Amino acid sequence: MRVFVTGATGFIGSLVVKELIGAGHQVIGLCRSEEKAPALAAAGAEVYRGSIADPDSLEHGAAGSDGVIQLAFNHNFSTFAQNCEDDRAVIEALGSVLAGSNRPLIVTSGTGLANAAPGQPAHEDNSIVGADVHPRAATEEAAAAAAAKGVNVSVVRLPQVHDPKRQGLVTPLIMSYREKGACAYVGDGRNRWPAAHVTDVARLYRLAIERAEPNAKYHAVGEEGVALSDIAKAIGRRLELPVKSVAAEEAPAVFGWPARFIAHDVPASSAETRRKLGWTPTGPGLLADLEQLADPA
Repeated sequence: MRVFVTGATGFIGSLVVKELIGAGHQVIGLCRSEEKAPALAAAGAEVYRGSIADPDSLEHGAAGSDGVIQLAFNHNFSTFAQNCEDDRAVIEALGSVLAGSNRPLIVTSGTGLANAAPGQPAHEDNSIVGADVHPRAATEEAAAAAAAKGVNVSVVRLPQVHDPKRQGLVTPLIMSYREKGACAYVGDGRNRWPAAHVTDVARLYRLAIERAEPNAKYHAVGEEGVALSDIAKAIGRRLELPVKSVAAEEAPAVFGWPARFIAHDVPASSAETRRKLGWTPTGPGLLADLEQLADPA
C-alpha cells in the first residue's frame, strides 16, 4: 500500500513509518518542519510538505494514497478543546477525498472515551460520551460522520504510550514531580491508567490499515491498568524523590493542569483487538520503562 501518514515525524508516527516501510509499504509522510524532514526521508518515506492546518494539503496527500493514518494532534493542553475540534476538521478534510473508494482511513482517539462503567475496563464496543462531555470525542464523532458519507474509517484508541523517553500523560507528570521535589498521587493511588509500548502501538496501526475493516474500534492496550501509586513509586526510585499521597482538593496546586486527569480510574481492555488483528504486545511495560527513564538527573 501507499500510505499517507500525518504526524509522521512524531513520537508514535515515526515508529509507524518504520513499521509500515519494514512491512513493504510505501509511506507519504506529512511534514511541516524543515528540521524534521531529513530524518523522515532517511527512514525511507516520501516527504510531503504540508500541515494539518491546511485542508488543501491534507486532501492532496490523501488523494495520492491507498490509505491514510491520521496521527497528528496538537498536544498543547491549554487549548485542548480547540485542538479536538481541529482534529474533527482534519478528519473531515481527509474523508472528503476517500468517500466511496474503500481506501481506509485510520483515526486516533483515546481509550478513556469508552470507560462506560465506573471501575470496569473500557471495551472496544462500549458506547462513548459526546464532545459536549469530553472534547476528545470530536474525533470519533467526525469518524462516524465520515462513515455515513461512505468513508472506510476505523478508530485506534490510545492509552499511555511509552518508551524510556516519552510516556504520554506521565511525561508532564514527571515534569511536575521534578518541579515539586516529590512524586505524588491522590488518595490511595490505586486508580489505573492503561499503557502500551510505542513499538507495539506502531505494529497495531499497520495491522489496522492492512485489515481495513470499516467502523472497527481498536484498543492499543498492552497493560489494562497500572496504578498511579505504582507509577509514582517507580519515578521516585529513578529520580530519587520522596513519594507521597495528597488529598483530592490539593491536586490542582500539586499537579497543575494534569490535575484534571490525575485521579481518573480508566482501565481498558484490548481483548477484541487482539482477537481481530492477531496482535500480541511484546514490548516492556510502563513501570519497566520508568525504571529506565532517560536523563533522570
